[in-house]
Amino acid sequence: MFDTSGFRRSMAQPIFAPADLPRAALAGVRTRRMLALCLDFIIVSLMAFLLWLVLLVVTLGLSIFILPPLFPLVAFFYNGLSVSGWRMATPGMRMMDLQMRLMDGGRVPFLNAAVHAVLFYISWMFPVVFLVSLLTSDKRCLHDILAGVIVIRRPYLFPNESLLNESF
Repeated sequence: MFDTSGFRRSMAQPIFAPADLPRAALAGVRTRRMLALCLDFIIVSLMAFLLWLVLLVVTLGLSIFILPPLFPLVAFFYNGLSVSGWRMATPGMRMMDLQMRLMDGGRVPFLNAAVHAVLFYISWMFPVVFLVSLLTSDKRCLHDILAGVIVIRRPYLFPNESLLNESF
């Protein structure tokens, strides 16, 4: 367990100011994020394929033309709904013991989570921007900074959260 008091900051600080978190909150975050990305990519690929297969049967083959835009659409809602949910992480992030929070420690709303996903996929066109994570003290990538979020290790219990919220 670690203290989350580093999230408490004045509203005058900009979203790109580094969070004052304990080292345990950020330990191994980069490696875990890469593994979570691989797991999430597999899950989204399976979901997109199954959706495409169902649409292929329902539309009698006409959905064969909508395969290219289907993956980004599924990924958009997958990230937006799972990160803005009560567990604050995609299934891959949960497997790697990570969660995403706003810079003030609050839950990420759907819009921020969806914008984060869009910025993440745009970042793949410019892979050099992922190096920003090596330069920031809180290990945030450029798309994290722009979306105003931070990925941290999932603590056992946050203040103002009860054990009843941790049902799996």
